[in-house]
Amino acid sequence: MNRVVRIQNFARIGYLARGVVYILLGYFALASAGSQGTTGVLERIMQAPLGGILLALVGIGLAGYGVFRLYGAIIDIQGDGTDITGLAKRTGHAASGLAHLYLAWFAIRTVMGANLSGGGGQEAASSIASLPAGEILLGLIGIGFLLAGLNQAVKAYTGKFMSLLDADAPHQAEYLGRAGYAARAVVYALLGWKIATSAFSGRATDVGGIGAVLDALSDPQWLYMVVAAGLFLFGVFSLVMARYRTIRNDDVLNRLRG
Repeated sequence: MNRVVRIQNFARIGYLARGVVYILLGYFALASAGSQGTTGVLERIMQAPLGGILLALVGIGLAGYGVFRLYGAIIDIQGDGTDITGLAKRTGHAASGLAHLYLAWFAIRTVMGANLSGGGGQEAASSIASLPAGEILLGLIGIGFLLAGLNQAVKAYTGKFMSLLDADAPHQAEYLGRAGYAARAVVYALLGWKIATSAFSGRATDVGGIGAVLDALSDPQWLYMVVAAGLFLFGVFSLVMARYRTIRNDDVLNRLRG
């Protein structure tokens, strides 16, 4: 049972950190003419009073969430199964874990004084493209983001994410979640399309991050504002998840024993 409690603690700390990052991402996007990607937000945290301490805590939280997502994918913590659909969902969970571990690494490196500003998405894409069959791998990553965007859209439409929360969770959480997942669906779909088309056309350096996607939404302005607000609300929803997310202990223990 203690093993499961540790998983829950990782999850709650991670959801808290994810909430902070998305709230700041949405806030900076709404408050500025330009936009900030997730790495840009982490750099802005560093510039705030006591920013080093706060960013270190955010990095630890993101690392915990990344470990939780990876481990959860391995033991099938949500009971997705081993059919094609289930394996696709678990692959998505693992990819989310890796993405958050990357953000955790970025946060800790920033706290340690490494100069990581500018072109993070472009540099990562160029590094992947330089590997053997790297452009194909980068294209597959783009397709993965497209599928992730579709998954986010399904969550926004069905509201099934509410089954992950305790019964006493506030009912307003459903509206926060629907808005947040819808915003993420737009961002992931555009990011996936940009990565895939850039990779398959041999232009890996054209790949940007979430900030570049938000910039692409600036015309019309109302769409940019709606998506930015949705990302902010997703951060608030992540705070709700940190408090009310439930893990069915019996199911998890049975899978661990298996």
